[in-house]
Amino acid sequence: MTDARFEFFRKWLVVANVIAVCVGLLVAFASESIVFDVYNHYTREVYFAGVEASADTARMMRWLFGVIGGTIVGFHVIMIFLAVSPFRRRERWAHRAMVAGMLAWFVIDSALSLREGALHNVLLINIPALVMIGIPLVATWREFKTANERLETPV
Repeated sequence: MTDARFEFFRKWLVVANVIAVCVGLLVAFASESIVFDVYNHYTREVYFAGVEASADTARMMRWLFGVIGGTIVGFHVIMIFLAVSPFRRRERWAHRAMVAGMLAWFVIDSALSLREGALHNVLLINIPALVMIGIPLVATWREFKTANERLETPV
């Protein structure tokens, strides 16, 4: 892979994670806004038989979405820092950490969502995020497969 092509995918990774940070901020601070109308509609259908949640339940949901949004922001800020420095230097551990983090999140979140009947979470959030961040990770895989061993950081 040429350096220019690698840099294209590295920048894609940074931009994708910046977008994810913005989504996380929206989840934390604007979960009841028009941005999440479709998502909230399906959540009401799955968990509240289409009926608006009580005031107490809505308050608890705002809190949960705040916690979830904060977690999304934190995870993707780490991904940005990895993409900016050790990923750029083609340090294999950085690529592995990004792949492992994304797959751990995707598998756990998607499995629990499917178990609880929240297919909409998998379709509207998980798959788009996995594709958006997964493409540059897959595209650059070989760069890290042949990375200089001296750049490895022992665990």
